[in-house]
Amino acid sequence: MGNDGGSIPTRRELVKEAAKDPNNTQVKETQTEKLQYYWSHCSLSQTALTPPIVSDSTGNLYNKDAVLEDLLNTSKDTQDGNVAGNDRTSGTIKSLRNVVEVRFSIDKEEEDGNTKSSEVRMICPVTGKRLGPGVKAVYLVPCGHAFAETAIREMPGEQCLECNEHYSSNNIIPILPVSSTDKDRLRDRLSKLQSEGLTHSLKKAPGSSKKRKQTRPNKEAEADADEIDETAGPSLPPKKTGIETSSDAIKNEETAALTARVLVEQADRNKRRKMAPNENLKGLFSSSNGMAAKQSDFMTRGFSIPSGAKR
Repeated sequence: MGNDGGSIPTRRELVKEAAKDPNNTQVKETQTEKLQYYWSHCSLSQTALTPPIVSDSTGNLYNKDAVLEDLLNTSKDTQDGNVAGNDRTSGTIKSLRNVVEVRFSIDKEEEDGNTKSSEVRMICPVTGKRLGPGVKAVYLVPCGHAFAETAIREMPGEQCLECNEHYSSNNIIPILPVSSTDKDRLRDRLSKLQSEGLTHSLKKAPGSSKKRKQTRPNKEAEADADEIDETAGPSLPPKKTGIETSSDAIKNEETAALTARVLVEQADRNKRRKMAPNENLKGLFSSSNGMAAKQSDFMTRGFSIPSGAKR
């Protein structure tokens, strides 16, 4: 008997086993498969990773051409009025300043043997281990060289082993981080850089210079107010003469003394010149009392008459 519509199956008969939470082994397998995929594929275009490869502040890997294409599409949408944000990268990539080119070391032996293979084997230049899901890898900012974390942790000093460029411990970026500790550290690092006006690549943010220019007039106004308060006090600094300021500006003592002496002589010379009578105006006035004018008539007045001439 069956299929006559007289029996209705219950949930107990249809669902034999309840859904179970995955165990640790299944979680690790799923996580390893996910890491293996993103170690070989771009997180943006889902295509195979090919150099040049870039990474953002979260440690994800991208093809540089895919990032450029996404930025161009975002700018076009913004010009058209569709301001929806960069959802494909969760807003972490707004320009090329937000990414760093990761410089992986390629295994040359495998590259020469498998020339037809599209997969590139990336290794640590120090330990020689293959970088991937099984090895925790990091890269340095700003140079971008990639190493195994054990090589960076065991090597003394904060200097890149490839290019000898200095770096800080906060600029060691884990590639495709899994632990919540690494993700929180990267999030705190990015917020600190943004407060300082910097990007993930340690370059200046596009709008940081304008903000600094706007804050400069306020600082200058505060400095002027402080100067006014100082000058408005009970004791005013004594005013210096031109001689003192010019001599004080010269650091050499002999030169300063000679300059002061020359300026003093020049001031005395100018003072005497002002007090002395003007030679140009002296000829306009006569020192005689007009007796010579009475002895001459109006025809000869103003002219000198020879002493032997007859009148």
